[in-house]
Amino acid sequence: MTQRSLSHITQNPWHQGFLGSGHQAKAVLDGVSYRDSDPFILFMDDKLNLPGGEPVGGAHPHAGFETLTLVLQGNEKEWTTGSFELMTAGKGIIHTEEITSEQNLHILQVWLVLPPDKRWTTPFWQKIELADVPKIKTDDYQILVYSGSSNGFTSPLKNHTPLTLVDFRMKANQKISQELPANYNGLIYVLKGKVQVANKIIEAGQAGWLDKPKGEEESEISFVSNLDETHFVLYAAQPHHIPVVSHGPFIGDTMEDIVRLYKEYRNGEMPHLNDLPQEQKATFERIVQ
Repeated sequence: MTQRSLSHITQNPWHQGFLGSGHQAKAVLDGVSYRDSDPFILFMDDKLNLPGGEPVGGAHPHAGFETLTLVLQGNEKEWTTGSFELMTAGKGIIHTEEITSEQNLHILQVWLVLPPDKRWTTPFWQKIELADVPKIKTDDYQILVYSGSSNGFTSPLKNHTPLTLVDFRMKANQKISQELPANYNGLIYVLKGKVQVANKIIEAGQAGWLDKPKGEEESEISFVSNLDETHFVLYAAQPHHIPVVSHGPFIGDTMEDIVRLYKEYRNGEMPHLNDLPQEQKATFERIVQ
């Protein structure tokens, strides 16, 4: 089996987010071309410490991709710690992210480009709570399988683009391996501590990018934790190898797609997430005790 390593490590600074004072944001993919991150086109690490008051955020559209929202620290109401939402925007959807009350949140949001033959699929929404995420827990480590498979456990989420999303928490000097198709692109994003992959060490705040071996067979990547309470997430997915046009909240194959999407949004032709029928929503019951 091919052993994966890292091609390079990146680190981007925190800046004030669009929600104003109290919103720290980090654009993890800044400086990385879509050719190298395909099918991931946006990765935001958002920390929100907001006092409440005047509304911030609001309703906005998306189309042509999926949003992956992992809640690292929630408010245990609409945002629950450890929950994960996958919203397939497809041919177009509107959702509302408006905050009026005091909040202390930490969220990772990733945009995952849909494959060309599913670019305009029917919108769909999935959510899994922490208690229902397939998990492996020992005295030395914890593995949460949000999408795809890891170490014999498989997430129930349905994917248009084959995606592996796994959350790892490890004590010092532990080793865990993860199998992946060799053609998957991906990154390891470290939230706390240090983790070693082959001969490279990734520290908190850094992203380590998987190398790209030849062939279609399975590959394996091994992680060794260098500090206690090391915490990192692995995002890996099958690339599409198709150029896309990205403009604002939309992704298309051509600029004509973007123009059409803005027109459909202005004409009220996109449904709101809250109005989706039940057959376009999925939540998952506890599957691991």
